Amino acid sequence: MKVKPAHDVVRICQDLIRIDTSNYGDESGPGERAAAEYVAAFLSDLGLDPVIRESEPGRASLTCLWEGTDRTRDPLVVHGHLDVVPAFPEDWSVDPFAAEIKQGMIWGRGAVDMKNMDAMILACVASMMEAKVKPARDIVLAFFADEEHGGGHGAKWMAANHRDDFRGATEAISEVGGFSTEINGRRAYLIQTAEKGIQWLRLVSTGKQGHGSLIHDDNAVTHLAAALARIGTYAWPLDVTPTVEHLLRGVADLTGDTYEPTEECVSRLIGQLGSTARFVEATVRNTANPTMMTAGYKTNVIPDAATGFVDTRFLAGQQEQVLRTVEELAGTHVKVEPYIMERALDFPFESTLVDKMVSALGAEDPGAPILPYALSGGTDNKHLAGIGIAGYGFAPLQLPPELDFPSLFHGVDERVPIDGLHFGVKVLERFLKDC
Repeated sequence: MKVKPAHDVVRICQDLIRIDTSNYGDESGPGERAAAEYVAAFLSDLGLDPVIRESEPGRASLTCLWEGTDRTRDPLVVHGHLDVVPAFPEDWSVDPFAAEIKQGMIWGRGAVDMKNMDAMILACVASMMEAKVKPARDIVLAFFADEEHGGGHGAKWMAANHRDDFRGATEAISEVGGFSTEINGRRAYLIQTAEKGIQWLRLVSTGKQGHGSLIHDDNAVTHLAAALARIGTYAWPLDVTPTVEHLLRGVADLTGDTYEPTEECVSRLIGQLGSTARFVEATVRNTANPTMMTAGYKTNVIPDAATGFVDTRFLAGQQEQVLRTVEELAGTHVKVEPYIMERALDFPFESTLVDKMVSALGAEDPGAPILPYALSGGTDNKHLAGIGIAGYGFAPLQLPPELDFPSLFHGVDERVPIDGLHFGVKVLERFLKDC
């Protein structure tokens, strides 16, 4: 597949959306190889030497070295993922894989998560290379498979099996940061410096099998349902980390308020963040949400076992505390088994790399406040952290205040403003020239 080098971020974003890379979590990863080949052709036509690696047939990730001015410094990883969550056309007002343009936006699955950033990266590289401008240091460009199902076939596999591809990098940037929000009528930008950890739990309850018409005080389904209800309704205490406190103090400054570590004050300040409040409200406490349960095979047969699943997200350093709390809530008839765990991340806002992000944003939008925030979900930065790479969310977008940005992640009618993409490319260029 040949792609003519160009820094038309809109065309690149449309091309990527039109490659259906839906990740159903069933190991198939259809489309990831085609997307990786598109990116590889684009970079090859610019004179770079990308490498595609497959963890399984079709599960393709790509890395590429882009040499910088100062080659004595540790490289920076600039990465995105190529897969998307599924989209069902009957739910959308447009074809989710047509990349239609309307209302000044590109509509389609991946427009926000995260083919917009993939396109901005490629457009930035093309623009700088065509102008014969190098980044400040070596850049490792990486485009991963399988982020939407935990990264086992993508970034996690690459970090475990092809660490040398990252060439000793110590820092990275990727998705879900650098976007604008509105605070008290002022546009501000949020850089993601922290992520909650992920711990998925399997709950197995046991009881006595028997006939559904009899009285049973040892019912596995009842034990499990009660445990899930206790877990799902548990009020986790307020716990404001330094990153979130920095954000809330910034909100207080912009609104003329005063920060206090109380439920009432924290809730009030989060409410000043508009739709972005949905990103922030889950980062001031640990969370545990029951998501699935299975049991039995016939209505009139009480099974001797039942299984449920709980998605817990923990603040840095609190994995064991969250697990112990869930075990207590589950009770004596239910065994709690962790089966997926990914670390929490918390990197400093006061760092040279963040200073470069702030400078780049400030040059394109002078005077706009820039604050850190924590992500309640997870990104491929978790996997890179395992090989010593500190990853930040920096996919800069200037967004209209009326756009409910958080709802677009994995949502119906996902879309990204074209003006926001052009803004993002300009910011990324400034950043990479100075990083």
